[in-house]
Amino acid sequence: MNLTDTQFVAIQPSTAAEAAQERVSSAVDISIKQTWNLRSIAVIVAAWLLLQIGGLFTPGLLDDVDSIYTEIAREMLVRHDYITPYINGVRFFDKPPLMYWLSAASMRVFGAYDWAARLPLALGMLALLLAIYALGSRLFRDISPASTPDRGGFYAALAMATCVGPYLYTRFYIPDIVLTLWMTVGVHLFLIALDRIRKNRSALLPALGFAAVMALNVLTKGLIGLVFPIGFVIGYLALTRQIRLLSQLHLLASTTVFLAIAAPWHILAALRTPAIPLPPGLGLPARGGWAWFYLYNEHIARFLGKRIPHDYGQVPIPLFWLLSALWVMPWAAFLVPAIVTHIRDLRQRTAVTARRCEAALSLLLWAGLVLGFFTLSSRQEYYNLPAIPALALMAGGLLARADAGLPSARDSALRWSRWCLVPLSTLIAVVCGYFAITAPKPAPGTDIASLLAANPEFYNLSLGHIFDLTGAAMGLFRGPLVIVALAMLVVGPVSYILRHRGQLCAANLTLGVAMTFALLGAHEGLTRFYPIIGSKELAVAINHAGLQPADQIILDGELTSGSSLAFYTRHQLHLINGNVNGLWYGSLWPDSPRIFESEDSLRQLWAGPRRVFLFTYNPAVRQHDLDPYGASHILASSGGKTILSNH
Repeated sequence: MNLTDTQFVAIQPSTAAEAAQERVSSAVDISIKQTWNLRSIAVIVAAWLLLQIGGLFTPGLLDDVDSIYTEIAREMLVRHDYITPYINGVRFFDKPPLMYWLSAASMRVFGAYDWAARLPLALGMLALLLAIYALGSRLFRDISPASTPDRGGFYAALAMATCVGPYLYTRFYIPDIVLTLWMTVGVHLFLIALDRIRKNRSALLPALGFAAVMALNVLTKGLIGLVFPIGFVIGYLALTRQIRLLSQLHLLASTTVFLAIAAPWHILAALRTPAIPLPPGLGLPARGGWAWFYLYNEHIARFLGKRIPHDYGQVPIPLFWLLSALWVMPWAAFLVPAIVTHIRDLRQRTAVTARRCEAALSLLLWAGLVLGFFTLSSRQEYYNLPAIPALALMAGGLLARADAGLPSARDSALRWSRWCLVPLSTLIAVVCGYFAITAPKPAPGTDIASLLAANPEFYNLSLGHIFDLTGAAMGLFRGPLVIVALAMLVVGPVSYILRHRGQLCAANLTLGVAMTFALLGAHEGLTRFYPIIGSKELAVAINHAGLQPADQIILDGELTSGSSLAFYTRHQLHLINGNVNGLWYGSLWPDSPRIFESEDSLRQLWAGPRRVFLFTYNPAVRQHDLDPYGASHILASSGGKTILSNH
């Protein structure tokens, strides 16, 4: 789709009606007090407080990436080294440092607690909700009710706060929500810059802001922080045949700001970890350092699916797109009519306002860019998160049109609520209610691991353990299941009844409130499932046993099997046959600690005078193997994991 200057009126309106619309929709020049509604902000913040701050303290850190990222931040504080990330004393090259810096700063202020480590992610989610609210209020101001010009932004932010995906992926500390924040702010700043250019005003400030946000994006998740913002700008200008406007975006000054923020860490990281000889026969270059692993292996090779080591799953393309809709549920019920409306606006661009064309092109391009990129590259379930604000804004815009009395929007929202939202939510309510009623009640003290079916082939996926659930295990989740079942009846049938009666705002608010309860129920379910995916209880048991600096904690496997032990015990972990995946490349450096044990060295340690705590999934096998070298005692068991001690 190529739009010429005369065809696409969002850049240069030519009619009196469009010029009048420009005067009405110049949200950039209206003060925050006039544009933002305090009641809307209060509702958004209330939802954030309940869902994000309310879930900040439970459960404990998850094993794998959640505790690895927070432990890296804690080790930065201990080492006073904020350039080279270390995990368990080993150099870690996988990710850029901004998430570590944020967590370290929070722990510096509040102490090295798990909730303090998570706090920056919760604050990032609040910033994201407000950014979506601001962008939606701008894009949909002309189609929202006159009395509530922020309605599109409000509904979009409410959808983002209460939909499935963003909530799930703020339960553990990963950078994707922060990446999503920078993308949202970047899109808004670019559109502001275009507004200023159109009005013959300087776009310097928004251009510099865009460059700064892009630099923060790169420091959050690497070079993908360049791909999406630049791809959006080039795509938008190319589709509107406005490439010449690049010269008015102050590229030299913007590049200077970008490099001033993003370059120092990259330069220092390369200097502090220069290339060293690498072992042959592993697919590695003859020499490599931080630059080879981070710039090539972690970016280009990962995109091509050739990263070394290949320690991540690959979501099939159809499932990736299906999850993109699932993550926006229940608000995804309004996506199809919203997308159809945006496509129609672009096709009939001479008959609609400039702002509607801008909204249509921006949101379709934004979502298509992110989803299309990961369709062509390696992908995991949550790589689509940067597209979710665009989808939430589409849904929010449709609901704002319905509130404004547009018949097509009202009819579409009602129809899709009846034929999509009601059946799906009712089905979920029936399934949850069935298991809540029929699942056998476990005996007191039952370890959840004894009720699950192991499916290790799914564990490379972030939500792989969900496939372990069985009917017998559902008895442990009776309370959360009841909460979700009741909430789903409100999400579907109750909100539909309100919408059918014409109480549209009440229907949308009811949908948001019901989803808040559903997500809180899901959070309680996660807390009960925690022993499977986290090891805080075992770490507490080790601490209560009087852990001393000379004692050794040994994991029976790689670090991700029990990485939360390092954070909660403040103790370096040793690993049996664990020199794989995340620690493998960093272990090649001369300063790598001697933490990698073998079966023989374990037996020697077990027979020695030092106290050893062994974390294992196979206590019977280990006891049988170690008893000839020294008595083994079970210190604690939880979630199918056991701590054995030789003293």
